[in-house]
Amino acid sequence: MRVAFAGTPEFALPALAALITRHEVVGVLTQPERPAGRGQKLKLSPVKAAALAAQLPVAQPQSLKNDAGRADLIAWRPDVLVVVAYGLMLPPPVLHLPRLGCINIHASLLPRWRGAAPIQRAILAGDNETGVSIMQMDAGLDTGPVLLQRRCAISREHTGGLLHDELSALGAAALLDALDGLEKGSLHGVPQPLEGATYAAKIDKAECRINWRHDAQSIERQVRAFNPWPVAETLLEGEQLRIFAARAESAPHGAVNTSKSADPGAIIAVQDDFMRVACGVGTLAITQVQRPGRRPVPVRDFSNSLALAGRRLG
Repeated sequence: MRVAFAGTPEFALPALAALITRHEVVGVLTQPERPAGRGQKLKLSPVKAAALAAQLPVAQPQSLKNDAGRADLIAWRPDVLVVVAYGLMLPPPVLHLPRLGCINIHASLLPRWRGAAPIQRAILAGDNETGVSIMQMDAGLDTGPVLLQRRCAISREHTGGLLHDELSALGAAALLDALDGLEKGSLHGVPQPLEGATYAAKIDKAECRINWRHDAQSIERQVRAFNPWPVAETLLEGEQLRIFAARAESAPHGAVNTSKSADPGAIIAVQDDFMRVACGVGTLAITQVQRPGRRPVPVRDFSNSLALAGRRLG
């Protein structure tokens, strides 16, 4: 089958690699280069780098709303357009251009967590499972009929990065199954139910700051969801302290910390591998941190350079 591909970040790479093994990839759409990093240098998107390495035609239109922006896609004459974290909305002329329409891999079990940040939102909400949905795209935001879904349990070991990688691989495998079904005419989209729809808003940097009055379980989820980006953070005597890894410890019978020595944010103990911090409910055992301009280190190393017990975060 003639397949065009539209994607930009690393999440899209397994899907593109899978398509190359099974179909004729006739061209790749990806976002134009934008300045990145301290030097604000232009950097190839992961998808563009992979497409060039595979000697695939690449187009980078600023918009698909006009004929000029759609010219390459029209010339490629795809049977289907596969979209994975592309970053541009597809106007109706593009949605109806391929014979089999446009197919999207979305990293959630739709209709839950439509939108930009479904992986982080699922962890933050304490969901027990998530997955991928292969969806026939329509004019709405992640509202199209679902062709198939694959499920994945969320454990306390999952960070945003680990879950991202699992769902990326899961989506690539599911995509091949969906395209086989579409080509044979045996797979048809099922409209999403009206109930259960939630929106996964883009992550705001302000969400990284830890509120120590919250319960330890929710703070642990915040740390996991924002690792490796944008990373949960707090203050230690006015200096930023980023927290990469932590584990919640429940308070007995859900008791609220009320003693002065256990005010939320107080570092109440320091042991070899962690520092224990009081939260609104329960305590948080922090195991990996990072100071400004330095690399992430285990708390064991951090505590060797700075007396921590009795200090307060936040």
